[in-house]
Amino acid sequence: MTLLPRSIRSRLLLIGAFLTGFALLVASLSISGSLEQFVRRSLNDRLDTQIALLLRSIRPDGTVDGTMLSDIGPFTQHRRGWGWVIEAPSRTYASRDVAQLDRIHWEGPPGREGHFRGAPESLRAGRTDAAYVRTLEKQTAAGVIRITAFAPIGVLNRLRGTVILPVIATLGVLSLALLAATFVQLHFGLKPLARLQEALTAVRTGRLDRVPAHQPSELAPLVAVLNALLDENEAALARARGHVANLAHSLKTPLATLSIRLTELDHDSTGQLGELVGRIDGAIRHHLGRARAASPGAPGNPLVPLAATVDELVLALGRIHAERRISFVSDVSPDLAVKCDPQDLAEMLGNLLDNAWKWAESGITVAAEEVGSAVRIAIEDDGPGLAAEAIDQALVPGRRLDEREEGHGFGLPIARELAELHGGSLELGRAATGGLRVVLTLPR
Repeated sequence: MTLLPRSIRSRLLLIGAFLTGFALLVASLSISGSLEQFVRRSLNDRLDTQIALLLRSIRPDGTVDGTMLSDIGPFTQHRRGWGWVIEAPSRTYASRDVAQLDRIHWEGPPGREGHFRGAPESLRAGRTDAAYVRTLEKQTAAGVIRITAFAPIGVLNRLRGTVILPVIATLGVLSLALLAATFVQLHFGLKPLARLQEALTAVRTGRLDRVPAHQPSELAPLVAVLNALLDENEAALARARGHVANLAHSLKTPLATLSIRLTELDHDSTGQLGELVGRIDGAIRHHLGRARAASPGAPGNPLVPLAATVDELVLALGRIHAERRISFVSDVSPDLAVKCDPQDLAEMLGNLLDNAWKWAESGITVAAEEVGSAVRIAIEDDGPGLAAEAIDQALVPGRRLDEREEGHGFGLPIARELAELHGGSLELGRAATGGLRVVLTLPR
């Protein structure tokens, strides 16, 4: 089980937050070290300045000029723990606030902990528990003179707080800004993936034939592969349709010839052989239509204008059944389209309208409306209709409910199965005029 989230956005955001935090931690440690040195250097410079002033009071013979010491005086913050000490061979001189040196918790002479042997003119740093110390040793004729200047240790802590803490706070704000920038970068950087998803959805729903080739360079190879796959699927579907057409032609021609021969040679006096031939022909049409609609690897079906298909069928069926003088009323919006194969849509509507023309007394109506993501097409006639118990029988392949009309009982079952294969449905009911009401539902 992986610890990373499944979302690419979340993964990139998590990795970005981790790397940003790690970089800021390293930067904080590095900057904090540099600022610590800066704070110490600032304090050292201040103490060294005091030591340099005190050094001017040391004479070449090793004695101390008391008058100059009086002029120099103690630190202005002497009552807050600042002070100095001069250790000469003969005596010790101290600022006024170090009368009791044990208050600074020195162990031994001032500056011993911070004292390093070396060139006598070098300034050396030292530190005790309560004071920060700078010491200078000067070699004179009378001996070594040690000058020590000190400050309370709290000064160092306050300087750290004044300099380092704002920097740490600034780095924290910077980290938040970097995280926000990472989030914005991911939002806009992953936009092409969202657009690619929308394009694939458009291809699937039939609004586009191919995924647009104009894509970022990182996605262009993927889009090329997707479009090549769509081309291959479309070619495979075309080959399958060709095989279906060839098979239908090779079977229907012998069946038509057989039907004619039976009639011409008077070998079917009862009509039973002709009926069997008709049923075989209907079964072939039924199963070939089903195989065509269920072709594997087919690309998304196109959007077919519904009104145009209805008008073409009505024109053809009106001529076929012209002697019946059936009126036709269509209430189908020109903008309405369904996601379906054009041939399958023509076959479904053709079967349903032909059935309505056969049984209607005087009129047929067709109405279509959008219902959510589907289109409901209602076909009604004013014929005798079907009883409730006969509706299920009407959808059984090969079952004819009335032998007086021509047909083989496959029209309604073929329409229903084609509708279901396209993600729709077919329902039978009773119209307000008493005739049959057929509702064909297809994806919008």
